Amino acid sequence: MSERHATIASRVGLHARPAAIFAEAAAELAEQHGLEVSIAPEGTPAEDALDAASILSLMGLGAAHGDRVVLRAEGAGAEETLDALVAILETDHDA
Repeated sequence: MSERHATIASRVGLHARPAAIFAEAAAELAEQHGLEVSIAPEGTPAEDALDAASILSLMGLGAAHGDRVVLRAEGAGAEETLDALVAILETDHDA
């Protein structure tokens, strides 16, 4: 299983707009590569991670600016998918 750590860059955290941008990208990339992508606060066991393509799950994380999260995926294309999703999380969509 591949995993990446990311720091939430949006000034007000992973709220509606950044969460929607991220969830849409996660859904598209996961479908394109036939993957399931999960997200969780750093330090959370893999079995407690949430669906990264679900905006409700993302909003439920309550991730604030500067919080660290871990993304996980397994299968062909996982590395590229996670790299792209980390780039989204580490971009300030509130600028």
